[in-house]
Amino acid sequence: MSSAPSPKQKKFEGDVSRLPDENSYRFVAVLNKKIETGKLMNALGHMAAGLAGKVCQQDMHFLNYLDKDGGNHPGISHFPFIALVADNSNKIRTARQEAIARGIPFTDFTSTMTTGSSQQQLDATEAAPEAELEYYGLCLFGKTEVLREFTGKFTLFK
Repeated sequence: MSSAPSPKQKKFEGDVSRLPDENSYRFVAVLNKKIETGKLMNALGHMAAGLAGKVCQQDMHFLNYLDKDGGNHPGISHFPFIALVADNSNKIRTARQEAIARGIPFTDFTSTMTTGSSQQQLDATEAAPEAELEYYGLCLFGKTEVLREFTGKFTLFK
């Protein structure tokens, strides 16, 4: 797969003046502090990839950074990606419910998505009532001011 930028992407290299204000939108990941870091990073990767696949990528404005030697560093978001921490699964559940109520694009990751094949994970998730799911994380994309209204209570992930 080539790392050369497509003509559509190339128009933004070095000139972001035609893009929306970089602080007008953001990605937010809310991660469960009770889950081991390695498992959280796996969940974050799945959620971020899923969210990027779910939302129109033109709206997300991915950029290609070119270094002085002509090397391409593709697919970096114009908008911030903020990682936050939640005390537990129920706080993530509440934020997820808020995202649903507001129509905000999101992906989430639960403990049922960690063992066996994809089919086994689908079956385990389908067999579990939502109230019993243990949330590892939630990943959102939306207007900064709207996301802050219900994610502002979380602290930065350290």
